[in-house]
Amino acid sequence: MGGGLAEVLDRHTVVGSLWRAEGGRVRCLACGHRCLIAPGRRGVCRVRFNRDGQLRVPFGYVAGLQSDPVEKKPFFHVYPGADALTFGMMGCDFHCAYCQNWITSQALRDDASRAPIQALTPEQLVAAGRRLGSRLVVSSYNEPLITAEWAVAIFQQAKAAGLACAFVSNGNATPEAMDLLCPWIVACKIDLKGFDDRRYRTLGGTLEKVAEGIRMAHQRGLWVEVVTLIVPGFNDSEAELRGIARFLASVSRDMPWHVTAFHKNYRMTGPPDTTAAQLMRAAEMGVEEGLRFVYAGNAPGRVGPWESTWCPNCRAKLIDRLGYLVREYNLSPDGKCPGCRTLIPGIWPAAGDAGVSGVEVGAGYGSRLPRRVRVE
Repeated sequence: MGGGLAEVLDRHTVVGSLWRAEGGRVRCLACGHRCLIAPGRRGVCRVRFNRDGQLRVPFGYVAGLQSDPVEKKPFFHVYPGADALTFGMMGCDFHCAYCQNWITSQALRDDASRAPIQALTPEQLVAAGRRLGSRLVVSSYNEPLITAEWAVAIFQQAKAAGLACAFVSNGNATPEAMDLLCPWIVACKIDLKGFDDRRYRTLGGTLEKVAEGIRMAHQRGLWVEVVTLIVPGFNDSEAELRGIARFLASVSRDMPWHVTAFHKNYRMTGPPDTTAAQLMRAAEMGVEEGLRFVYAGNAPGRVGPWESTWCPNCRAKLIDRLGYLVREYNLSPDGKCPGCRTLIPGIWPAAGDAGVSGVEVGAGYGSRLPRRVRVE
């Protein structure tokens, strides 16, 4: 499957670093599948493959490049109000039936999954980010773990240019991939798609490996925010949602948990769309299980207080949001509640930095719509 697309993508590859030789085969170390790949064969992701005893990996192109509000990732505790130049490639190690990015993620697995690609260099991408005033560069849209070598090449240039870097992942990580990425990134958003291993396996992963990926990222000092797409009838039972919240609280009560709304997409068209009431109840359960920062997304203006950031001590509203728009920002430059001086965990803009710190309420952010980017 893939035909001509496979040939095109294979031309945009280099010998990777996340692998080791095992006899005549190679062991890929990019994701939790740890594929053992024979010559001429591909890993589960379909885009990493063994050619002549070496692992070839994606490099030198993007299938998506867009300037997004950082809140769209979603990161709510990382430079609020800033723009994130976001890039993605093709392929994924999961095959979620409700994938919102299936056009790129299911490349070589689904013949309908194909997007135009653009060849470019890390220098060109970072230059575009600087031209657009981006504060961050983020790897997303497909699974960044399976394209980690390319992401690191970009992150090295971005960090040298003073930009913060992050990635948006399914969390099916390995220590080797995390160790490659961690020197270059400050934050990661991880999808925790449920808390039932049997259903996790229908998506292509395991609960244990994703849970360990969240622990690994936190233990390595990255800022971690977790998202659960609430799918009615799939992962929305009270027992499962409370299980997720208790697990996250066991890692860190300060880890933000975003519960977001499912909309019929790709191959999952049976369940009804998630309601705002369901999102708010899930958020309430997160707080009841000990999490200090819980957010409800994908329903701007319909989830009451759950779009905003509140001080866990005095309950003052610190960041007022509507969708991607930061309408009010009250944190002090040192990241504290201005009233009770409680330190709010996150990566906050210093005075004069990109983001909303020190900026008049709502100034300059308009509708906060994503912007597609074309690199010349």
